[in-house]
Amino acid sequence: MADMALWSLWWVWLAAALVLAILEVLAPGFIFLGFAIGAAVVGLLLLTPIAPGLPALLAIFAILSLIAWGVLRKLFSRADSAARTFNHDIND
Repeated sequence: MADMALWSLWWVWLAAALVLAILEVLAPGFIFLGFAIGAAVVGLLLLTPIAPGLPALLAIFAILSLIAWGVLRKLFSRADSAARTFNHDIND
Protein backbone atom coordinates (compact mmCIF):
# COMPACT_ATOMS: atom_id res chain seq x y z
CA MET A 1 0.00 0.00 0.00
CA ALA A 2 2.92 2.34 0.66
CA ASP A 3 3.97 2.34 -3.00
CA MET A 4 0.54 3.44 -4.24
CA ALA A 5 0.23 7.03 -5.38
CA LEU A 6 -2.47 9.17 -3.80
CA TRP A 7 -4.30 9.63 -7.12
CA SER A 8 -4.70 5.87 -7.50
CA LEU A 9 -6.69 5.44 -4.27
CA TRP A 10 -10.45 5.10 -4.76
CA TRP A 11 -11.34 6.91 -1.55
CA VAL A 12 -9.40 10.02 -2.59
CA TRP A 13 -11.57 10.36 -5.71
CA LEU A 14 -14.75 9.76 -3.71
CA ALA A 15 -13.66 12.33 -1.11
CA ALA A 16 -13.02 14.81 -3.92
CA ALA A 17 -16.50 14.03 -5.28
CA LEU A 18 -17.99 14.76 -1.85
CA VAL A 19 -16.11 18.06 -1.56
CA LEU A 20 -17.24 19.09 -5.05
CA ALA A 21 -20.84 18.15 -4.23
CA ILE A 22 -20.68 20.29 -1.08
CA LEU A 23 -19.29 23.17 -3.15
CA GLU A 24 -22.26 22.76 -5.49
CA VAL A 25 -24.62 23.25 -2.55
CA LEU A 26 -22.79 26.42 -1.57
CA ALA A 27 -22.56 27.76 -5.15
CA PRO A 28 -25.53 26.35 -7.07
CA GLY A 29 -25.70 26.41 -10.81
CA PHE A 30 -24.50 22.93 -11.77
CA ILE A 31 -20.91 24.17 -11.95
CA PHE A 32 -19.32 21.67 -9.57
CA LEU A 33 -21.87 18.85 -9.84
CA GLY A 34 -20.52 17.61 -13.18
CA PHE A 35 -17.03 17.43 -11.70
CA ALA A 36 -18.41 15.63 -8.64
CA ILE A 37 -20.08 13.03 -10.83
CA GLY A 38 -16.87 12.54 -12.84
CA ALA A 39 -14.79 12.12 -9.68
CA ALA A 40 -17.30 9.67 -8.20
CA VAL A 41 -17.30 7.50 -11.32
CA VAL A 42 -13.48 7.47 -11.39
CA GLY A 43 -13.48 6.49 -7.71
CA LEU A 44 -15.88 3.64 -8.45
CA LEU A 45 -13.75 2.62 -11.44
CA LEU A 46 -10.74 2.28 -9.13
CA LEU A 47 -12.68 -0.22 -7.01
CA THR A 48 -12.52 -2.62 -9.96
CA PRO A 49 -9.37 -4.61 -10.80
CA ILE A 50 -8.66 -2.14 -13.64
CA ALA A 51 -5.74 0.13 -12.70
CA PRO A 52 -5.26 2.89 -15.28
CA GLY A 53 -2.41 5.36 -14.96
CA LEU A 54 -2.73 9.03 -14.06
CA PRO A 55 -3.13 10.32 -17.64
CA ALA A 56 -5.92 7.81 -18.31
CA LEU A 57 -7.65 8.66 -15.02
CA LEU A 58 -7.52 12.37 -15.78
CA ALA A 59 -8.85 11.79 -19.29
CA ILE A 60 -11.69 9.62 -17.95
CA PHE A 61 -12.45 12.25 -15.30
CA ALA A 62 -12.49 15.06 -17.87
CA ILE A 63 -14.68 13.18 -20.35
CA LEU A 64 -17.17 12.00 -17.72
CA SER A 65 -17.34 15.47 -16.16
CA LEU A 66 -18.06 17.03 -19.54
CA ILE A 67 -20.76 14.46 -20.31
CA ALA A 68 -22.33 14.94 -16.86
CA TRP A 69 -22.28 18.73 -17.23
CA GLY A 70 -23.92 18.48 -20.65
CA VAL A 71 -26.63 16.15 -19.39
CA LEU A 72 -27.31 18.36 -16.36
CA ARG A 73 -27.48 21.43 -18.55
CA LYS A 74 -29.88 19.71 -20.94
CA LEU A 75 -32.11 18.49 -18.09
CA PHE A 76 -32.27 21.69 -16.06
CA SER A 77 -31.89 24.59 -18.48
CA ARG A 78 -34.78 26.58 -19.84
CA ALA A 79 -35.75 26.03 -23.44
CA ASP A 80 -35.64 29.73 -24.33
CA SER A 81 -32.28 30.17 -22.50
CA ALA A 82 -33.62 33.32 -20.83
CA ALA A 83 -32.89 34.26 -17.27
CA ARG A 84 -35.48 33.24 -14.74
CA THR A 85 -37.45 36.13 -13.28
CA PHE A 86 -39.73 36.23 -10.29
CA ASN A 87 -42.83 38.43 -10.20
CA HIS A 88 -43.63 37.92 -6.54
CA ASP A 89 -41.86 38.51 -3.28
CA ILE A 90 -41.34 35.76 -0.75
CA ASN A 91 -42.70 38.09 1.95
CA ASP A 92 -46.04 38.70 0.19
